[in-house]
Amino acid sequence: MQSENRFFDDLAKMVNGVAGTVAGAGREAESAMRERAKEWIGRMDFVSREEFDAVKQMAATARADAEALKARLDKLEGAAPKAAAAPKAAAKPAARKPQA
Repeated sequence: MQSENRFFDDLAKMVNGVAGTVAGAGREAESAMRERAKEWIGRMDFVSREEFDAVKQMAATARADAEALKARLDKLEGAAPKAAAAPKAAAKPAARKPQA
């Protein structure tokens, strides 16, 4: 009977060892796939979240500045005389004398 217990003990140790090896291989495979994905994404010219947020803030600031300048321009154009806003008559070019 003792030999049967030893056999089962050895079998259990072997199965545990195989399970540990398989789990370790799984972790290694996951780590390698993660690294490959990072390399692939790195070559795709994606931007980081920090860069995106910085550019988004710059665009919002530029948009606000443009709106302020447009309001200022509209105010200045509103103060300009209306005659200047009317289109001017196109001047006719002087007639050339034929050369003899």
